[in-house]
Amino acid sequence: MPLLIDDYKRVEKINGIIYNMSPSGGFMHSQINGNLYHAIRQQLKDSVCAVAMENLDLHLSEDEYVIPDLMIMCDRNQIKKDKYYGVPRFVVETLSPATSLKDKTIKKEKYAKLGIDEYWIISPKERSVEVHYLEGKEYKLVASHILVDDKEDENYNAELLISLRSLPTISIVLERIFENIQ
Repeated sequence: MPLLIDDYKRVEKINGIIYNMSPSGGFMHSQINGNLYHAIRQQLKDSVCAVAMENLDLHLSEDEYVIPDLMIMCDRNQIKKDKYYGVPRFVVETLSPATSLKDKTIKKEKYAKLGIDEYWIISPKERSVEVHYLEGKEYKLVASHILVDDKEDENYNAELLISLRSLPTISIVLERIFENIQ
């Protein structure tokens, strides 16, 4: 028997296929998203932009929508009935075993097609951040950071400040992204 959207509380619909977003990504996934959300929200104080985390559908087309882990929107008038119909300035997907392939392929292509300037892919297991910038119609990987928080290691980078290209006043220290996820 085919699955219906009403069978799930959280789903995405891409290319006519319904993807179940349950179970959730787990503790590390939520900690990372929360860390980013709070850091960005503080920096957006008194801004026209807003940040949403895991709870707002992004309308891709007439019959397609996804739920990014985090997105920054600067045109709030495009939020209607629990969906965002605009183009976010920035989107993050935090990988989980159930969604990593889709996040790195299908969703990445859809975000590029929509025209989202900056896309981060975060791996809790690897403690890594991939930064992708939209160049033309495709994303280009411009940075890849794997957290090294041992001060004795020559590759120590925990204090690295990563700024958004699309909103350069927004930045976050690498170790803050992975705070509390041992």
